[in-house]
Formats: sequence, structure tokens, C-alpha cells
Amino acid sequence: MAERKVFAGPRVRRIRNGLGVTQAAMAGALEISPSYLNLIERNQRPLTVQLLLKLAAVYKVDLEELRAESGGSLGQLKEVFADPLLSGELPGDQELVEVAEAAPNAASGVIKLYRAYKEQAARLSDLTLLSAGEGQVPLSGARLPADEVRDVLERRSAYFPRIETAAEAFLHALADPRDIISTFKEWLRAERGIGVRVLPIHVMPDLRRRFDRHSMRLFISERLSPADQAQEIAIEVATLALREAILGELEGLMLSAEEARRIARFELARYAALALTMPYAPFLAAAQAAFYDIDILRVRFNVSFAQAATRLTMLQRPGASAVAFFTMEIDGAGHRLRRAGSQGFPHRRFGGDCPKLNVHVALLQPGQILAETVEMPDGARYLTISRTLEGPNAPFGERVRRTALLVGCDASAGEGTVYGQAVSTQKAITAGSGCRLCERRGCLSRAEPPVTRPLGLDEMVSGLSSFDV
Repeated sequence: MAERKVFAGPRVRRIRNGLGVTQAAMAGALEISPSYLNLIERNQRPLTVQLLLKLAAVYKVDLEELRAESGGSLGQLKEVFADPLLSGELPGDQELVEVAEAAPNAASGVIKLYRAYKEQAARLSDLTLLSAGEGQVPLSGARLPADEVRDVLERRSAYFPRIETAAEAFLHALADPRDIISTFKEWLRAERGIGVRVLPIHVMPDLRRRFDRHSMRLFISERLSPADQAQEIAIEVATLALREAILGELEGLMLSAEEARRIARFELARYAALALTMPYAPFLAAAQAAFYDIDILRVRFNVSFAQAATRLTMLQRPGASAVAFFTMEIDGAGHRLRRAGSQGFPHRRFGGDCPKLNVHVALLQPGQILAETVEMPDGARYLTISRTLEGPNAPFGERVRRTALLVGCDASAGEGTVYGQAVSTQKAITAGSGCRLCERRGCLSRAEPPVTRPLGLDEMVSGLSSFDV
């Protein structure tokens, strides 16, 4: 069977424009005439096998990207215009092909807008069911794709073996892995033709990172700290270089919805970026030598406190594991933003909803590290370390975003850490998994009555708590 002809004129033109090369110069490098290249760019001539190989050799072009149907956007555009709302707008697929080929950024914008529309429709459907009356649907039944991803990641180990193996292989092949971020920038330029540029706040006010396919540039916001800028560059490298490993781990999550898979892919790329900036074996050795002092680790690897703490939860390779840490991030209103653990977040025993935990106190003492031992009602003890995290840099007049991160582990395992040694002589704080499930009497911090015990309603007695049992 004859090989399918490849018409990729607009993509060739974008590559040429991104490199700042004239038609005459590119035609000379490809050993063809400028008029023939002009016909190729106008999709009036196909790319031959010889030209494909020449493009790959001279300009480091990914052949799969040239052969793919408009980078995969054509199929997604067909899905968008198959919606009953839009199905009568186009007589055929030819206009979609032209949009996907000639304006891929506009096509990507349409696809993102449609995804947002579908997610909003699902959210409104859930709210309609919830307001329909008692017995229609439980509150826990109204779940968005992001909820599914969060639940799956919180309940499993944060160790992803395929990603760790692929990251080590990639780093081993680099010429100079010591200055890791400069090396990543050079890899993006040499292997993918991607330049990296930091943009001022007024140019990119509400984005952390943006990849422009037209100019082949990765834009990073100057709002971010140097550690967070490095993290965004590492995410881009991980997305490109560790793609197969990320997709392999994604399959193992067994997510039900395509939107959930897309969200999980972004989360796994963030994990992969940490594996690249803090290689497993060197980071584990440094953590053990420093008795898991997170401040020492963040300075040694040029990362943030949150990045170093999250990496600690990922060190569970069989035969080479660390203390089984877990993390939880909250904001000033008490919303839980992220939870993860070396063996899954300990929902059942630890919970994380008790107002007595030092993660809430940390918000009142920005920048300080608070460590203490927490004792649960069943006798389980945990070592908890909490510290505030500063969000992106804010211009004058804009409120600073500040959250707090709790890093925890079993108290017996934490005895060998600098934090466990510091609190070894202190009395443990009595806490619970959450007010609704906690039966402690006389708790000054209780915010809700327990569902497991009746309230002590006695007109002759007034307890310390508003909801005494």
C-alpha cells in the first residue's frame, strides 16, 4: 500500500517563521527551489520522505509532529462541532482542517473554551440535582473530574516508578546535569527548537507559563520566584522527554472521564518535574544525611520549601526508601488545596481537619517552621511540621496569596529527623481527625458537634466547649 502523502505546509511555515529564516534560506538548506518550498507551504505539494528526513536533520523537527493530524487538534475540533449546538454550522470537515492547519493557536483556544463550557454544564447539572429536593442525590455524589483526580492521587502512593526510571535515564544522557536548569534550557533549544523567555507582569499578568507554538517559545511569568520559574521549565521538559512514562502511569490510575485524564496528566507532569530537578538517589542520600531538614534540602537543590517537601513524599522505591511522609496544603479559609503521601494520605487515622493542628497556627506566624507531636484519639502519634508558603509575587495593591503546608509522618519514624529530635521532650498535642468524628470532651477548639455521641444538654452544667458531649 502506498504511503499516505503528508501535506503540512502551514506547519513548515510556522517552523520557518519561528526560526526567523527566509524562504530562500530554508530552500537552500533543504536543497530545493524557493518556488517549490512556496508550493509546499501553500499545501499545493506534499512533503516527500527525502524532505522529511532533511527537515529532521537540518532543523531538528519532530517527524511525528509533522505527520500527525494538525497536532491532534483536528479530531478535537470535530468533537466540538459535533455538539448539537454547533453541528449545523459547517457543511463538512474541510474548514476544520484549514483552521487546524493554518491557525493552531486559535483552534486550541476553541477547544479549551468548549472544555470549559462542558465542565460548567456538568457543574450546573450537579447543582440542579442538589437543589431538586431531599433524597435526590447526596452531596458527595456531585463530583467534577478534578475531584476524581484528587481522590485517586490522595489514596495512592506518591511514588511513580515509571517516571523515576525515565527521569534517571534522561538525566544520565545529559552532558552536564550539574547546572540543571541551564541544561534544560539548552536541551529545549537544541532538541525541540524552543526558546525560554521571562515576561514582565504587565505582559503576562495571569499565567505562570505559556508555550507559543507559533514562535516556539516558552514564556515564564516574572511573578514566580526563581525556584518556581525553574519548576515550570522542568514541567515543559518532563512533558516532552518523559511523555511515555507519564502516559504509562496515567493508565494505571484508571480514571473514568477524559477530562479527568487530562487533569491527571498535568499533575503527573508536575511530579515528573520534581524527579528531574531532584534526582532520586542524590536527593535520598542528601535527605538522610541532613536528617530530613527541608531547609537544607531546598538550598542544596535550588528548589522551594514546598518542592523539597513534596519530593520527600515520593521516596518509596523498594530497597531504597525514606521516611514515609505525607503533606497537606491549606489556605487561610481552611480549604484543603492538596494532599499526598508516601503511602497515600492517612485519611482514616489522621484526617487533617482538626483546628488544633499547627498548620493553622503557621498562617499567623509567616515564614516560621513549627514542629510538634500530635496524638490522636486512638493513641496514634504523628510528627507534624508546618510552614507558610508564599504565592506568586504581587504588585503593589494586590493581596498576597499565602497558604500553609503541613508535612507529617508517624512519630516513631520521625524520631530520626531534626524535627523529631527537637520536640522529643515536649508534650504531645491532643487532636482528632475532625470535629464531626472526634469525641474528646472539653475541647476549646471544637467547631462542630460530633455525629457519634449525643450532646450533653444539662441546664445545670456548662462545659468548656460549645458542643459538649
